[in-house]
Amino acid sequence: MMRLKNLHRRTFLRGVLQGSTVAVALPLLDVFLDPHGEAVAKPDPGADAKAGEALPTCFGTWYWGLGLCHGLWEPKEIGANFKLNEHLQSLAPIMGKFNVYSGMQALMDGKTNLVHYSSVQAQYTGTVGMSYAPNVYGRSFDQDIAKFFGARGVVFPSMTVSTYGTDRASWSSPGPSVGMNPPEVSPLTLYTKMFGPSFVDPNAADFQPNPTVMVSSSVLSAVSDERRALMRILPAPDRARLDAYFSSVRDLENQFQAQLEKPQPLPSCVKPEGPPEHVGSEITDMARTHKQFAQLQAHAFSCGLTRVWNTAVTYARTHQAGDPTGHHEHTHVDPIDAQLGYQPQVKWYADQYLGMFAELVQTLDSIKEGKGTLLDRVLLMAATDHGSARAHSITEIPIFTAGFANGRMRNGLHVNAPGDTVCRVGLTCQQAVGMPIATWGTLSNTTSKPFSEVLV
Repeated sequence: MMRLKNLHRRTFLRGVLQGSTVAVALPLLDVFLDPHGEAVAKPDPGADAKAGEALPTCFGTWYWGLGLCHGLWEPKEIGANFKLNEHLQSLAPIMGKFNVYSGMQALMDGKTNLVHYSSVQAQYTGTVGMSYAPNVYGRSFDQDIAKFFGARGVVFPSMTVSTYGTDRASWSSPGPSVGMNPPEVSPLTLYTKMFGPSFVDPNAADFQPNPTVMVSSSVLSAVSDERRALMRILPAPDRARLDAYFSSVRDLENQFQAQLEKPQPLPSCVKPEGPPEHVGSEITDMARTHKQFAQLQAHAFSCGLTRVWNTAVTYARTHQAGDPTGHHEHTHVDPIDAQLGYQPQVKWYADQYLGMFAELVQTLDSIKEGKGTLLDRVLLMAATDHGSARAHSITEIPIFTAGFANGRMRNGLHVNAPGDTVCRVGLTCQQAVGMPIATWGTLSNTTSKPFSEVLV
């Protein structure tokens, strides 16, 4: 029998689905917290609540390509109370929950700038290399954070996803000679890993879609008895929170239903020649995929399935429907509008990406935990490959952080560090999640100067 006093942070609802045992993690409920709503109570109901384990900090990286339009994004005001100029308006919904970093660069130490690569490598690994080869890419600091957090209690030590549809879009790496961590490109596949039994690869030649796996027999149906029992014993606020959580999981299942079922036959339909392989480079597809991944990331963090998440939003040929010229090509061929002073189409793409970042922050902030939200214990770093989109520069690179890292980060600041290495942000992030690290980077990118103004 399920009893309230036996519930703790690692409680799972269990059931049977298609002959396999499944387990569904729970979001953070008030019954897991100490009387102050600030820590996870120990499983022993007689233990001192003040000695409970702190809510775990989570970290994520978020990458978009081709930077921003030079001169349009840098706030004029330094410090707090900066105003969003034209190019940052997409971030207005999360004002006060993120920081802007400007003026920094990747220092090359005489090496050739590897376009679209060197500056990202510096931001993620603290070094710049001399080759595009993935097997010489250094260890990315998200993996150091994952190691610091430890694997105890999580299903995935870290997670890497790409909204573009290609497994080449990744900046997370265990280290040299290993290559990049392959990203998950399908929200559906990731969903089955997180909430259901093993799922057959939909790209396999002999794949036969089986809609009963995730629709007729969903994971929520499989654990329905335990779910009802839990709802009966929870206090009203937790019942409402759990109901909202399960409703959002069901919404994701419904979104995937069309991908699992054969479309209804249409008598007038004639099968055309097969189109080229679709890899999700059309920006509306990417936006839909990003929204699904953002929801899964929020669920993964809130349920303790992972504490480190990497998202790569764009790749080289992102485009919009009806426009054969992709974002990357627009940066090279489009003239600067004489009246506006920038490339309008290039700015449009970047605005879409920043809107996606704001969506992720809002998604994390929408999950209530105790007196705050999930965003209170999350830290995100948003990075890009270039400063000026048109020039493909590696100077004045825009970087953002968001989230409060369990009270270790201040937000609402514009920090300007002209000419400094971009590695200062990486060092700041590592210290903000609690890592005992004083120096990070190599050669000229070595730094022992975190941004103290954003650290608490």
